[in-house]
Amino acid sequence: MKGDRIAADSALTALAPLVWGSTYLVTTEMLPPDRPLLAATVRALPAGLILLAIGRTLPRGDWWWRAAVLGTLNIGAFLYLLFVAAYHLPGGAAALVMAVQPTVVLVLSALLLKERITMTHATACALGIAGVGLLALTPRAGLDAVGVGAGLLGAVSMATGVVLTKRWGRPPGVGLLTFTGWQLTSGGILLLPVTLIGEGLPQSVDGRNLAGFAYLGLVGALLAYAVWFRGVERLPALTVSVLGFASPLAAMALGYAVLDETLSPVQLAGALTVVVAVVLARPRTRKRREPACPPPPSRRRPAGRAS
Repeated sequence: MKGDRIAADSALTALAPLVWGSTYLVTTEMLPPDRPLLAATVRALPAGLILLAIGRTLPRGDWWWRAAVLGTLNIGAFLYLLFVAAYHLPGGAAALVMAVQPTVVLVLSALLLKERITMTHATACALGIAGVGLLALTPRAGLDAVGVGAGLLGAVSMATGVVLTKRWGRPPGVGLLTFTGWQLTSGGILLLPVTLIGEGLPQSVDGRNLAGFAYLGLVGALLAYAVWFRGVERLPALTVSVLGFASPLAAMALGYAVLDETLSPVQLAGALTVVVAVVLARPRTRKRREPACPPPPSRRRPAGRAS
């Protein structure tokens, strides 16, 4: 039963990175050009305010600064850096750079959560990065220094946020959607003044742009982050992070289906390698030992009893 529950939690959590794999396509095809701050802010803040209105609960005590820290790491800084990478790199190359996140989680889990690093965990991280590399590195995959740097910093930011979320948990009596709303709102508030000062608002926005923003805010943020934080609560931090490898798989599939990109045998091998990495990183259930059977009762008659 426990193994079935873990499998179900893993499958549900994987939906979040599958949705996030569409970020690269939506950014390049539907959003205004060169607006990473605006994209990040519109994605986070409206979704956070909606969840706060539903939950009607604000942080208390230490959770004011904890929510701000988690909102910065998981939402504000991460989304900005993600969109910078998405604007400066092809989708596959951006996914490859971000694929270092599970390795960072592995190290931070050992330091902050006292989790033991095993050879299986290290192998899963290595296979995941190798698989994403096979998926992403094509002859046309150009690399830009700004995009690579943003992707690496974004991976570190999200990895730190995942581990701290696991370490701090969720306040008693606070629902998952409310907890997600705290982080989305904190990240969005952090991004809003930076967006207005650094980029300003576009002169015009068409229906295609609005549809892209709505998708990223409602599906890519509100729903996906709620599913993601649920997984962080229920699964080991490394398992959740390795599930993030589903994002480049989704990006590859969307490129094939929507942009008429072709899939080479090398990319298919990369997809298979990523799947192997996810399987390796799944939590193991320990089999319970059955108690030893007691010896059969002796059939000898009690001493001193007359025959």
